[in-house]
Amino acid sequence: MGALAVRAMTPTSATSKKQSGFTLLELLIVLAILAMGSALLIPNLGGMSGRTFNAQVREATALLNYTRRNAVVLGQPATASFFASSSVEVEQTEIEAARSDLGRDDTWTARGIALSYRDSTDQTVLVEDSVDISFFPEGGSTGGALVLSLEERQAIISIDPFSGKVHTEILDD
Repeated sequence: MGALAVRAMTPTSATSKKQSGFTLLELLIVLAILAMGSALLIPNLGGMSGRTFNAQVREATALLNYTRRNAVVLGQPATASFFASSSVEVEQTEIEAARSDLGRDDTWTARGIALSYRDSTDQTVLVEDSVDISFFPEGGSTGGALVLSLEERQAIISIDPFSGKVHTEILDD
């Protein structure tokens, strides 16, 4: 019986006091997961202006293609209007008034980007108010190129004067 009493009073691994807390391995695993999550999240936050720019370029290109298609299908000239608002924000009421005056809904407004127009003689002019691109039923157009710029990003939407085809090129610096 004396051996049992000694054994009961001697601490062993099974009867030792349980310690609480995290091991070093658990902490390293949590830190690794946080690092991987932040590596995936931070580039997405920085690229929001780039995604907005790309969306506006796609929207402008789609409007040009839609207007070209309407001219051919309806058999009458169609015009797309592009409003600049890079330096001074164009009031929404002015845009709505322009749409109602023109009797159509094929307008595009630059939201925070610079808009320039390059004509067929390669003269580039900064658009301060608006520029119109017309398409004709035979497939031709007024031609030229729209140059959209945001910080270091630039996109060129070229309109062929003979065929009316629209080509978009996004330049990244």
